[in-house]
Amino acid sequence: MKAVAAIFHGRSVIGVLFRATILCACALSVRAQGPQPADSVVEAVRERIDDLSTSGQLSVEGAGLIAAQSLPTLYELHGYQPFWDAPRIASLINVIRGSSGDGLTPTDYHLTALEKLVGAVNRSPLQTAQLDLLATDAYTVLLCHLYFGKADPVAIDSRWNFDRRQIEARDVPQFVLDALARPDITTALNDARPDHWMYKNFTDALSAYRVIEMAGGWPTVADGPTLRRGVTDARVTSLRLRLVASHDAASDLSEGTLFDEPLESALKRFQARHYLPADGTVGPETRRELNVSVTQRINQIRVNLERARWLLHHVPGEDFVIVDVAGFEVRYVRNHAVVWRTRAQVGKSYRQTPIFRSAIQEIVVNPTWTVPPGILQNDVLPAVRRDPSYLQKKGLRVIDREGRDVDSSTIDFTKYTGANFPYMVRQDPGPTNALGQVKIMFPNTYLVYLHDTPSQRLFENERRAFSSGCIRTERPLELAELLLAPSGDWNRASIDAAVAAGKTRTIRLTKPVPILILYWTVDQNDRGEILFKPDPYGRDPKLLKAIDAPFAGLRQLGRSQGR
Repeated sequence: MKAVAAIFHGRSVIGVLFRATILCACALSVRAQGPQPADSVVEAVRERIDDLSTSGQLSVEGAGLIAAQSLPTLYELHGYQPFWDAPRIASLINVIRGSSGDGLTPTDYHLTALEKLVGAVNRSPLQTAQLDLLATDAYTVLLCHLYFGKADPVAIDSRWNFDRRQIEARDVPQFVLDALARPDITTALNDARPDHWMYKNFTDALSAYRVIEMAGGWPTVADGPTLRRGVTDARVTSLRLRLVASHDAASDLSEGTLFDEPLESALKRFQARHYLPADGTVGPETRRELNVSVTQRINQIRVNLERARWLLHHVPGEDFVIVDVAGFEVRYVRNHAVVWRTRAQVGKSYRQTPIFRSAIQEIVVNPTWTVPPGILQNDVLPAVRRDPSYLQKKGLRVIDREGRDVDSSTIDFTKYTGANFPYMVRQDPGPTNALGQVKIMFPNTYLVYLHDTPSQRLFENERRAFSSGCIRTERPLELAELLLAPSGDWNRASIDAAVAAGKTRTIRLTKPVPILILYWTVDQNDRGEILFKPDPYGRDPKLLKAIDAPFAGLRQLGRSQGR
C-alpha cells in the first residue's frame, strides 16, 4: 500500500537515490522531445504547479488531477519543462482509447479534456502547460490501473491475503518515471499488463463479445413449456438465432420451428459452456442463462480482467494447486500445464469458501474430524437439542481438551454456544467420517482444507456449492500421490496401504506446494471456448460497481497494492 501511495505522496518518501533517478529519467525524456520548450511554457507550468502546491488540487478543463501530490516534485526536478510532445500526446490518446480493450473506461484517464486541448488551434502557453500536466496525470493513473488493477481487492473482500505485484529494489515513483522516460509509451503500458495467457484470452473474449454487441446482440427465448428435441414451437426460431449469435451453432443451422438434433447439439454446447446440465432441453435454468444479455456477458469478462490484474502477475512458477471456487474444480499445475483436475464441492453461499493463498504442508490419512466452532454453533448444537441421540447416530463423541471422553448425557447443551462450549466434538476415522479417507492441510485462519467426502453423489451436480467452507475433493488420493511423489517414499500403492491400515497418520511434504484458492466467473476450456461460470457468492456485481465508479483517487490508489 505504501509503495503505490508513494506515487501521489512523493515528497515524503523520495530520497537522494530517487532524486538522482528522476533526474536521469527526465534527462532521457528531454532528449526524446527534441528542442527545449519556450520559456513562456516553462513559466506557465511553474505557475500551475505553484497553484497545485498551494491548494493541493487542480482542475484542467474540468478534470481534477489525481496524482496531485507527486506532480509538484516531478516537475520541480524536471525544471518545470514539459514531458510530452505532439507525437507522444497522440500516442497517449490512442492508448487511452484502447484501454476499453482491457475492460477499463477511457474517460477515467481525462480523454475528453485531452482531446479538447489537443484540438485547440494556436494553443497558448497556459494551455500547453495544462495539456502536459493532464497527460502526465492520465498516464500515471492508466499505468497503475493496468499494473495493479483499478479496484481495491481488500474493499471487495476484507479477507484478501494475496500479495500484490511487488517492485523490487526500487520505489513505485521510479517505476512511473522509468515508463515516462521511454520513447515509446505504448511499450511501457504493454509491459504493465499481466503477461499471462489467461489475460490474453479474456481480452480476446471481450473483443469477440463486443462484436456480437455491435451486431445487435441476441434474441431472448420467451417463457413457456420446456423445449426439447421433437417439439414444434414458435420459440425454437428465437433459440436458433440465439445460439448462432453466440457461436454455439454454425451460421447455417437449419431454420424452422422444429426442435431437431442439430439444435439439440448446439444447445448442449451452450449448456456445457455455462455450467448447466447438458441435457439438451430448455427449462427455466437454461432459459435464464440464454436470456442473459451480451452486455451482461461483456461486464462479466471485464470483472474477471480486473481479477486477472490483481493476481496474474505473481502466479507461482513451479508446481501449485488451484482451487477454482466458481468452477467447482481443483487443478494441479506443473510447468504451466494442468496435469490433473477433478471436481470439487465448495462452500454454500452463506458459508463461503474464503479466497486466499497458502502452501500445502502435510497430508493426513484416515483423519479424525473435530467439529469447527461455526458448524458446532449452527448445526451440531441445535441438532443435539432437538434429538439427544444425534451425536451417537452421527458417530460423534465429546472429548475434553486432553482428549478424554466425556459422557454427553451429563452435558446441558442448552447452556452453551459454539464459542463457549468447553469441550470438543470429534468424529473418528471410518466410512462415514465427514473428511473421508484423507485431508490435505495448509495453514490458514479459516480452518479450511481439501478433503475426501462420503457425499460422493453430490459431485454429479454441475453447480456444487454444498460444503461448510472446506473444499470437498473428488479422487483426493490421486492428488495426494502427486503431492507426495517428490519424496520418493510414497506411491499410490503405499498410500492405499496406509488408508487400509485404518490408523490416523500425518505425512509431511518434503517441500510445501503453493495453493491458490481463486474466484473466476469466466474461463476457457481446452478447445478455446469461453466459459461463463455461475457467481455462487454474488461477487461480480460489487466488483463491477467498483470498476465502473469514478476513480476515487489518492486514497484508493494508495491502498491498491494490498497487504
